[in-house]
Amino acid sequence: MGGAVDEDTDGRAAHPAGRVGILGGTFDPVHVGHLVAATWARDALALDRVLLVVANEPWQKTGHRTVTPAEDRLAVVAAAVDGVPGLEPCRMEIDRGGPSYTVDTVRELSGRHPGTRFFLVVGADVATELDTWHDVGQLAGLVTLVIVDRGGVGRAPDPLGWQVERLRIPALDVSSSELRHRLAAGSSVDFLIPGAAILCIGRLGLYAGGR
Repeated sequence: MGGAVDEDTDGRAAHPAGRVGILGGTFDPVHVGHLVAATWARDALALDRVLLVVANEPWQKTGHRTVTPAEDRLAVVAAAVDGVPGLEPCRMEIDRGGPSYTVDTVRELSGRHPGTRFFLVVGADVATELDTWHDVGQLAGLVTLVIVDRGGVGRAPDPLGWQVERLRIPALDVSSSELRHRLAAGSSVDFLIPGAAILCIGRLGLYAGGR
């Protein structure tokens, strides 16, 4: 198993691991689609753990809409994965501050855990936009790209220059934007967001009044 023990998730000492998944996102809020992708990647690729990396400032969304404070989004993710083997919330991008770029996160993780193999888990829609990412050439050399294909959705070709694994999961037509609207309207999000995360959202007063 590669890598030294370090703190790279939520301030607790992280165990060394040889195969680590990275699922990054705004998670505003986290939902069943994110969690199914994470758990299926964990099992299909025999990952020691999957880090749910909460973006500090998601550069793709800056200026387009108001984003829930990062610490609140992290708290909801932590509630969602509490007790789920191999899934861990990661606050690395929050602690680094500023705009969040995946390549910076992977560089930092690689430095902390030399010899560990990293698997970057992305949706098929995101995979078609990788050429817009920051320093994407170096990122491609640091990770294995895991493209999550939802059942019933057409398969796009593998992006050039990446080592790619494909993962097919059930079709889950759910989005964070839809869930924000439902929460603001007082509608149920049961089974779309884990119960503990729903309680956390309520405790923090998130998404009320159209947030």
